[in-house]
Amino acid sequence: MSDPSTAAAPQPQPSQSTMADPFRVPSQPAWGPRPAPKPLWERATEPPKPAMPGLRVPAAGLAAGLLSAAVLSDGIGVNLLLCALAAAVVAGLAVHRTGRRVRPWTLVWSGLTVVLLVVPALSDARWPTFLAVVMAVALGSLALHGGARWTGVLLGSLGIWGHLTASLPWVASALRSRQYPARDRVVSLVKASAVAVGLLAVFGGLFASADTGMASLLGGLMPSADLSGLPLRALMFLVGLVVALAAAHAAAAPRRWDLLPVKAGRPRGRVEWAVPLVALNLLFGVFVLEQVLVLFGGYEAVMSKPGVLPAEYARQGFWQLLWVTVLTLGVVGLARRWAPRATAADRLMVKGLLGLLGTLTLGVVASALYRMLRYMDNFGLTRLRLSVAAVELWLGVVFLLVIVGGVLTSRRWLPRAVMLSAAVAVGAFGLAGPDQLIAEQNVAHFQKTGHLDVAYLRTLSADAVPALEKLPDSYRVCTLLTIDQDLGDRTSPWYATSLAESRARQILRDHPIGAEADLECARLGRP
Repeated sequence: MSDPSTAAAPQPQPSQSTMADPFRVPSQPAWGPRPAPKPLWERATEPPKPAMPGLRVPAAGLAAGLLSAAVLSDGIGVNLLLCALAAAVVAGLAVHRTGRRVRPWTLVWSGLTVVLLVVPALSDARWPTFLAVVMAVALGSLALHGGARWTGVLLGSLGIWGHLTASLPWVASALRSRQYPARDRVVSLVKASAVAVGLLAVFGGLFASADTGMASLLGGLMPSADLSGLPLRALMFLVGLVVALAAAHAAAAPRRWDLLPVKAGRPRGRVEWAVPLVALNLLFGVFVLEQVLVLFGGYEAVMSKPGVLPAEYARQGFWQLLWVTVLTLGVVGLARRWAPRATAADRLMVKGLLGLLGTLTLGVVASALYRMLRYMDNFGLTRLRLSVAAVELWLGVVFLLVIVGGVLTSRRWLPRAVMLSAAVAVGAFGLAGPDQLIAEQNVAHFQKTGHLDVAYLRTLSADAVPALEKLPDSYRVCTLLTIDQDLGDRTSPWYATSLAESRARQILRDHPIGAEADLECARLGRP
């Protein structure tokens, strides 16, 4: 007998799955076209694979869509903030599931997003509301993605759009892979119900068209509902659902835009780089010196010269100086890219020349703002004048940040500081109530000069009503007529009504325009 301990062990036979099958067609044949490799930027910034969202994220997204369908179809007010908070809850659930850590800058961007979305709840003017909403979307995207470099801040503020199409398949795959109790019976019941509804609709319609009594009976069984607003509510539901799920997908798998490879500029020689900057500094210095001499020598003396018109000097000069500021910002960016940086002397020269150019540009900004202030003092305030003055002021802040953070130091806080300044500027602009400021300045200008642009003031929003209420009767009636007619045609619920609109309605209710409004406008020569 053979010893079983020394007997040869049976050799394992290859399984059917590991045996070569000469008739099996490979999924990717060697002779076929291979998939193209991903571009370098996509591979560098590719996010980690997002974790499955579970049931809470789709349920919260569905609730956000239902909220959007319920409140967004009637206008814009505090409802936009409510829907944004609902989307933030969905993103928070995704962050909690993935275990991502919330950073301080994420809280900063999120807080500013909430502040910006307060603007539609306070102001009735469309143009600051539009700016606030656009900036809020950018900051919300940046809060989800993060970013410290210029590429991370700029592309991170736009990154939410890439998640709109990826979020629905992500949630759908998670729901399909999940096991539900009695899933087969529920699916069978849904299919049977859909077939039954279809058959009843077809044959019920035929019976109703064949017999009036049957039509009356079926009509009484059908529930009555106003379906005129159903398409818009369905669209708002889809928008709210997709945006909420996109926020969750971005929170679970943000694209890492900070890792985007950016090729550094080739350093130039000292002479090649420095000569254009020195010439530009000299030109800016001459202009700033001339403006200082004009300021201390007397603005009125310059205006008294033949051929110099105050309006043309202020208006055209402002637009030209605005373009000088914008172009100089581009020059500084390109100069930093091509600056020599081999030695300490090179770096010191770069900081000196660019710091001087930024400082002189602040003088250009001050001159442009002074001209616009003089122009507005003489001819009144308008939306365009106020907007471009605000942009010029913000550009001055940007240059100050560039001098401190981009020239004198090399800190990484500059991109986020510039974005922060833009968000604060847009928020302050909207919360200040531009239309109300325009009306107040024009009313004060009328009380001083007796001149009033009635036609322009009639184009303002309900924000201007408290200031226009202070005008004399004929001017008050004529400037408020269009606003009163516009408010009379609106029937919006509380969540789609701004505070400015509610205040304007109360003022016009306490002091109505009256039936003689057309006659009063005719006396002023206005239609």
